[in-house]
Amino acid sequence: MKYRRLGQTGLRVSVIGVGTWQYGGEWGKDFTTAEVDAILAKAAELGINLIDTAECYGDHLAERLIGPAIKGRREKWIIATKFGHRFNGPFQRDDLFEPAQVEEQLERSLAALQTDYIDLYQFHSGTDGMFDTPGLWEKLSSFVASGKVRHLGISISKTRASVYQADQASDVGAEAVQVVYNRIECQTEKEILPACLRQGLGVLARVPLASGFLSGKYTRQSRFSATDVRAVWQSEEERLHMLEQVERIKGEVPEGVPMAQWALAWCLQHPAVSCVIPGSKSVAQVEANAQAADLPSVADRHPLAAG
Repeated sequence: MKYRRLGQTGLRVSVIGVGTWQYGGEWGKDFTTAEVDAILAKAAELGINLIDTAECYGDHLAERLIGPAIKGRREKWIIATKFGHRFNGPFQRDDLFEPAQVEEQLERSLAALQTDYIDLYQFHSGTDGMFDTPGLWEKLSSFVASGKVRHLGISISKTRASVYQADQASDVGAEAVQVVYNRIECQTEKEILPACLRQGLGVLARVPLASGFLSGKYTRQSRFSATDVRAVWQSEEERLHMLEQVERIKGEVPEGVPMAQWALAWCLQHPAVSCVIPGSKSVAQVEANAQAADLPSVADRHPLAAG
């Protein structure tokens, strides 16, 4: 495994992390405690040390599955979670960005994760107006002062993407930004990633496999179940367009290299990116994802490399 500094936080993060939205039950599968235990145990064995989760992956469900899995070895993990939403049934969310609401969410996340601190607490996919909620960032700063949160971050929405939030990061005390970034969806290269570089912010690249499409395993005949977010939030036209993009990109993949590993390494070539956070549904997927760190394109002399 290779490691990079997460911006100026001082945190040394593995270049491959573990995304956990799937544990909330919206990716066509329900997970057991034993399955999550096995996935995270294998991740730790392979040198992965960052878990990204959120309050609304289920009603703190993903966090409740992670908590027992990391119990007794909390210090070995960097835990990133988020605030701003309440799970209101599958694929439904309520926005909660008022300071008192965020404080309640933090306490529930700490309880679910069975920990007394969060390493990276992230503003989760809100509008610019929500970002500017009176008293919000002052309340978040108080969490840092209390020791319940080590560092603050911003997870920028794909549909509400705004360079404003990235530009304001340092002013509000955020030290890391999370964005959708992959070989197909790379619009953040234009303004958001440059803003992160200017401020020395850490960057977590989410959806690095384009919701699994960059694994190369899906075809025009593939279908997703009614409990899979890709069947709910993606039209047939969008799915076919994604598949067309994948076919075009396949020619860029070196012979003998699995497309998914290449796609993760592609993200890590950008000088702003600290870590990619693909979701993993199985131990085998964790093992495959971790191998991306060994591809030649993941440079050891990256500007954010850590020894």
